[in-house]
Amino acid sequence: MKAMKYSGFLVCCIVLCVFFVASSYAEMPTVVIVTTGGTIAEKTDPETGGAVPAVSGKDLIEAVPGLGKIANIEVVNLCNIDSSQMTPEIWAKLSKTVDGRLAEAKVKGAVVTHGTDTMAEGAYFLGLTLKSDKPVAFVGAMRDASDVSPDGPANILNAVTQVCSKEAQDWGVTVTLNEYVNSARNVVKTNSTNVQTFDSGEKGYLGYIAMGKVIHYNDAPARQRLPIPDKLPNVTLLSTFAGDDGSLVRFAADHGARGIVMDAVGAGNVNAEVYEAIKYAMAKGIPVVITTRVYHSGVWPMYGDQGGGETLEKNGAILGGDLTGAKARLLLMLAIAKEKDDVSKIKVYFKR
Repeated sequence: MKAMKYSGFLVCCIVLCVFFVASSYAEMPTVVIVTTGGTIAEKTDPETGGAVPAVSGKDLIEAVPGLGKIANIEVVNLCNIDSSQMTPEIWAKLSKTVDGRLAEAKVKGAVVTHGTDTMAEGAYFLGLTLKSDKPVAFVGAMRDASDVSPDGPANILNAVTQVCSKEAQDWGVTVTLNEYVNSARNVVKTNSTNVQTFDSGEKGYLGYIAMGKVIHYNDAPARQRLPIPDKLPNVTLLSTFAGDDGSLVRFAADHGARGIVMDAVGAGNVNAEVYEAIKYAMAKGIPVVITTRVYHSGVWPMYGDQGGGETLEKNGAILGGDLTGAKARLLLMLAIAKEKDDVSKIKVYFKR
């Protein structure tokens, strides 16, 4: 009889334990981690000495201690490539995948693991195209998984912490590395090797993550939203230089470019030869957006000589504001697809 009572007591204890564990699991937020590759998922090849894709999404998440105490994690393996191999078409697929998961009521937000080389552009593309307002944090690493001190696990932990935090619910898409949170629109990569590579310049970080807490610094900039077309138009990005004869602009105009982004110098200036080439492209109905190689402040209609920003704008070029050339290219692609090459309508998307 005593044995039966003891057995019954054990069964009750087990049932209660299972109930409390299940309840705790159900109460935790669900975060979807979509993996695309990059240094964070690479290891050093012993034969070549170079980092190559080698870590699965499952392995990546299992390398982060304490992650399961913050959220219920669901992993989606989209691809495993170095971000130098990324394309707008892959970002379009990524955007649709993330949107599909964010539409689920149980999902609090998403984390995207991505290579740092093109992370700023990829995050901006999703910022333009996602329908959901739920938080999405892009995260990566500057040191691969073979490094003596890989930064990937801590970055993933911080990104999940951010997505679950009430402080980050209105930030939209961010780039979150090395404890700092940047808006997708303003972020730039500034160092090719250092872990403190991403910043937002004069516009400042959105926040900082310390001791498992998210500290709010700034609100995110307002979002633009554009649909993803069935086919993205061909837009060429060029960078001018001293002695540029404009031949690359003319080549792009004559070989299928639907739009051209010119990374100019200073506040948005080009020389006389490039100016004539830009007018040639615009005469063929091709929208031309002027950006600058300078990281911060942006393009302004300040100079009125041949190729000056004011002259370019007066002659029909679109000033790209404070967007980088790479980001302006993505915005121009989506705007051309939506507005059917109507330059007056496309120009609206680039106004400050």
